[in-house]
Amino acid sequence: MKASTERKIIRWLHIILSIPVIGYIYGPVATIPNAASAVRWAFFPLIVLSGLWLWKGPWLKKRWQGKAVRR
Repeated sequence: MKASTERKIIRWLHIILSIPVIGYIYGPVATIPNAASAVRWAFFPLIVLSGLWLWKGPWLKKRWQGKAVRR
């Protein structure tokens, strides 16, 4: 997979998973127990991980590939 395609997929995943968090903050999602748990324990951690991957992913890939070559 090309890097640009991977970045587009992760970016859209990040954006789509952010929608329930907005509902949790501004809407009635916080009052629905199942939805609130899903936002807290599934969506939010995935948003954080995808954001970190968008931010530091290229750096991590470069470091990881560099160490594999040095062995």
